[in-house]
Amino acid sequence: MTVTNGQDELEDQFTRWREYVRRRPELVSSDADELEDHLRDSVDELVALGLRSDEAFLIAVKRMGGLDDLSREFAREHSERLWKQLMFTGDDGDGVRKSRSRSDLIAMLVCAAGAAVSIKVPELFGKHYDDDGTFYSVNFALFALPWLAGFLAWRRRAGAGLCAVLVAMFTLGAVGANIYPVADDSQSVGLTSAHLPLALWMVVGLAYVGDDLRSSRRRMDFIRFSGEWFVYIVLIALGGGVLIAFLGGTFDAIGVEAGEFIWTTLTPCGLVAATVVAGWLVEAKQGVIENIAPVLTRLFTPLFAVVLLAFLVTVGWNGRGVDVNRDTLVMFDLLLVVVLGLLLYSISARDPQAPPGTFDVLQLVLVGSALVIDALVLFTMTGRIAEYGTTPNNVAALGENIVLLANLAWSAWLLTGFVRKRGTFAAVERWQTAYLPVFAVWTWAVVLVLPPLFNYR
Repeated sequence: MTVTNGQDELEDQFTRWREYVRRRPELVSSDADELEDHLRDSVDELVALGLRSDEAFLIAVKRMGGLDDLSREFAREHSERLWKQLMFTGDDGDGVRKSRSRSDLIAMLVCAAGAAVSIKVPELFGKHYDDDGTFYSVNFALFALPWLAGFLAWRRRAGAGLCAVLVAMFTLGAVGANIYPVADDSQSVGLTSAHLPLALWMVVGLAYVGDDLRSSRRRMDFIRFSGEWFVYIVLIALGGGVLIAFLGGTFDAIGVEAGEFIWTTLTPCGLVAATVVAGWLVEAKQGVIENIAPVLTRLFTPLFAVVLLAFLVTVGWNGRGVDVNRDTLVMFDLLLVVVLGLLLYSISARDPQAPPGTFDVLQLVLVGSALVIDALVLFTMTGRIAEYGTTPNNVAALGENIVLLANLAWSAWLLTGFVRKRGTFAAVERWQTAYLPVFAVWTWAVVLVLPPLFNYR
């Protein structure tokens, strides 16, 4: 227990140091990561010599000296990068920063254009966007997310090995989505359409973390990126909806029917391109969006907590169980995903050194209420499965609820310890980042395993 607490305290100190470093405008994220790696190596060396972790951290920071001095040292060693321009050439640093931003912009435009073109390629083989089939509903994410991953891999300067893994995973997703002989009305089609984007988003996460897959910090950064990306996608979609409405109205005013072009070309091309644009915006405008998403989290966390508590009180008052059918399962699964999303993003946006407060209690109430609801749904669901048998839909829903139940249960335990000041917030953060592979494994299992397991029905 002492070793665990010491490790938690050390991680808290690293977090505080990292927060300070990243506030420096001259340091980009990759440079801050390199500084932290340098500090961690120094701490490890001192601990190996017999020092306590807190002593080793203080000495290592002291050895590194002031941040400005260390920046100058990095500038000398990395002369081709932004450091030297910022530290030694004055105004030239703005030019280098603009050059880097311009190269990012060009890469984003290339990837966004690639996504827009790729979604029209199936038309060459007779697959049209306005067809009644399920091709685009199943494959839509495959036209967007590989290009976003490509942009992130380019920006991270990913090695050949990682790029090969990314290509292999997206290829596996494409094969799994199209190789099975499923009918358009098969339950497997709906499951693949819902789960393949989530599975591929985990592949995007590989591109985001680069070659630092085992780093809990980098995985938490990806969680933060996911929340910010979602906010930007919503904003772009709202703006795009207004643009499309004006476009249709103005062409109608001159007697030109633009509906088919808007539906079959502008909308799908705009949607897949927007996924790349949103990723670029998150990377380029982090300081802006970080002021928006945490506000949304703090707004909706108490609202959802009140709604879930009201639901549980109503269930207890009426004495009725949860009526589990297909629509109800979808609703509850979405509800639990939203709760988990609120928890994840509030964790990623929170100051780990801040003491427990009212908002942490509200989070505990939210997670506890969701946990009870999940248990009620699982209880009813297992009874119905035992009575009526299994289908792809109810097995997928059962698995998702079990995966969420495990996450919420341990999250509630760790949050309880933190609120009672018997644990650290770093433990809550580590649990969420360590659990990400579980979500990845389950979503891929739904896409690749369930269809043949149930004979493609």
